[in-house]
Amino acid sequence: MELKHEFIEMLRRLMPDEAEAMCRAIAETEPTVSVRVNEMKGGSAPQDAALVPWCASGFYLEQRPAFTFDPLLHGGLYYVQDASSMFIHHVISQLIDRPVRYLDLCAAPGGKTTAALQALPAGSLVVANEIVPSRARALADNVMRWGSPHAVVTSNAPAQLGRLTHLFDVVATDVPCSGEGMMRKDADAVLQWSPALVDQCAGRQREILRDIWPALRPGGLLIYSTCTYNRHENEEMLEHLISEYGAEPVPVPIDASWGIAPAVGCDLPCYRFMPHRTRGEGLFMAVMRKPDGMRQPLRSKKSPSVTSIAVAKSVREWLVNGQDYELSQQGDDVVANPKIHADVVSVLRSLATVIYSGVTLGTVKGKNCVPHLSLALSSALDHTALPSCEVDYATALAYLRGEAIAVDAPRGPVLVTYSHIPLGWANNLGNRANNLYPKGLRIVNKSSPDHAPSVVGTQPQSAL
Repeated sequence: MELKHEFIEMLRRLMPDEAEAMCRAIAETEPTVSVRVNEMKGGSAPQDAALVPWCASGFYLEQRPAFTFDPLLHGGLYYVQDASSMFIHHVISQLIDRPVRYLDLCAAPGGKTTAALQALPAGSLVVANEIVPSRARALADNVMRWGSPHAVVTSNAPAQLGRLTHLFDVVATDVPCSGEGMMRKDADAVLQWSPALVDQCAGRQREILRDIWPALRPGGLLIYSTCTYNRHENEEMLEHLISEYGAEPVPVPIDASWGIAPAVGCDLPCYRFMPHRTRGEGLFMAVMRKPDGMRQPLRSKKSPSVTSIAVAKSVREWLVNGQDYELSQQGDDVVANPKIHADVVSVLRSLATVIYSGVTLGTVKGKNCVPHLSLALSSALDHTALPSCEVDYATALAYLRGEAIAVDAPRGPVLVTYSHIPLGWANNLGNRANNLYPKGLRIVNKSSPDHAPSVVGTQPQSAL
């Protein structure tokens, strides 16, 4: 890979003692492959995998397997994520020790969102936002696979969410950037880079920060990150927050052996991941605190109730501790949100475009409710409420392709599981079973390995 001369010169000005080593790492070394396991679903460490130092559930793989053909990926047992991005798990673990309202502003495809759901204290709510509708849908799918009911996915511009004055205790802004940190794994990032692009991105980042700042409560934390190296989009953006909004830098404890580099050109607490120093792609992250002040109270609206009492009673029984959830009907879908988040979800539905929240239990059809994929993948599912059928690898792939499968179970909805991890639903008619796996999520590649990729292990499901 040949890097642009202007980019190399920028690195030489930025870090004269390390520029050559960094250019060699970008141009001549291979990207790392890493996954973060979902301990909530019983995920365990891959065999012979090395631990990501700053994330206890993150692991490096020696090579990239055919992830598409692993049913456990579709079941949400793990998430494929660059190791550098897993640093968000460490930041949250170090700085947040009580339940919070957490906004992931630029969240697609969902790596940092699912990491936040994993790292935050119990009782926290994560709102994941993506402005581009198609990317927001992919974000919702990944949040659904992860299986936490303590999540909401929205699709709004930052200015729209900025109207939610003081709603969030933490706002994570993984802002769109010039992508210098992705050059090793994405040739387009090399081709598209220019000084003009850096300036354009910096301008957009200032707008995003301006628009979302009102939504952060006084005393709350803003986590700022990019996947780029230059100062304009990194340290200078923090200096802008300090001078314009009075933001206060917050240090994060780290281990010197991790190889994370400090700020460039200033003494602010910043955390730079660079491929010649750390095992992962390029990342910049820092934390700022909003000055203390008067917080505005939350004003909520009543959510629409479920239209059928009979349906509500029956589907609530599909949940573990179903009495802890508030049910509402969104179109034909019955949605359950934890009662502790009900007021916030109501506010979000009144002022934002919510495309997913909590657990979608099922779709009302006449007097019945057909269970939804969201329920199958959720940690809130009561596994004893409906029949299930364990399938082998070949059958699991056939199911994920939308093909007809045979199930050994009573008539009606059946939970299809592989390695005891739920994949979705089938409707057993006796002589055949209708495949209920959504068309938009099906595997379209017809080729597949003979055996399942050995990515992560599973533990007993007693915690589910």
